[in-house]
Amino acid sequence: MIGWLYRAADAVRRRSRPDNHGRLGEDAAHRYLRRHGCTIVSRNYRPRTGCGEIDIVVWHGPRLAFVEVKTRTSEEFGAPERAVDVEKQAALRRAARDYVRRASVDWDHTRFDIVSVVLEKPVRIEWLKDAFR
Repeated sequence: MIGWLYRAADAVRRRSRPDNHGRLGEDAAHRYLRRHGCTIVSRNYRPRTGCGEIDIVVWHGPRLAFVEVKTRTSEEFGAPERAVDVEKQAALRRAARDYVRRASVDWDHTRFDIVSVVLEKPVRIEWLKDAFR
């Protein structure tokens, strides 16, 4: 039942904002992670300080994963995951530390993942677990 609701919401967003590639990629990544055994905890988490945003927070087994979703319409200018540079990683770490502190989770039980989405026909999704420390 819940899967049907997610698909319906995604279809409405695709029709109302067909040019919002980032949101389409996050929706695709959300469905992909759920299909692969993750429990979605949060989407678009922003700490009160405003330092960064975490696209998706999931439990994958015993680990809390902070997932950065990168979406491109093609790989003409390189793979999407290459856009997660050192500055982006630092912003993700700051936001993740805030989340961990608020949720009372041990930092040693966390990791950073990247989900790379290419919006071609068919859509290609690659999940890079423990992409950086």
